[in-house]
Amino acid sequence: MQEKELIEKIKELPPDKIAEVVNFVDFLAHRDDRALVEAASKTSEPAFARAWDNPADAEYDNL
Repeated sequence: MQEKELIEKIKELPPDKIAEVVNFVDFLAHRDDRALVEAASKTSEPAFARAWDNPADAEYDNL
C-alpha cells in the first residue's frame, strides 16, 4: 500500500477512529523502546537483589 493511499484511508475515518490509529502508531513506534526498558530492568535485578532481599528491607514489604 502506498503512503498516499494510506493517508486517504485515514482521512475517511471518523475522528474517534483516527484517534485509535494515532494510538496504534504510537504503540508501534514505542514497542521496541518498551522491550529495551524491560531488558534493562531485568539486567539490573541482580544488582538490586542484595538491597531487596534482606531482613531490614523485608519490613517494607509489610507496609
